[in-house]
Amino acid sequence: MAVPKSKQSKSRTNKRFANYKATAANLVECPHCHELKQTHTVCKNCGYYDGKEVVVEKTDAQN
Repeated sequence: MAVPKSKQSKSRTNKRFANYKATAANLVECPHCHELKQTHTVCKNCGYYDGKEVVVEKTDAQN
């Protein structure tokens, strides 16, 4: 079983996590309503995904 010969310092241990950076979400234009949306998700504005209406908006007559 591998056992370290000596203790690693805190700075050496923390160097592993120093390169982590949060990235902004990729936004693309919705082909239906031309609003910005996240990739591979339903558009929050029009409810379309991959050219098909996935989310149907309620109207007053449907209530």
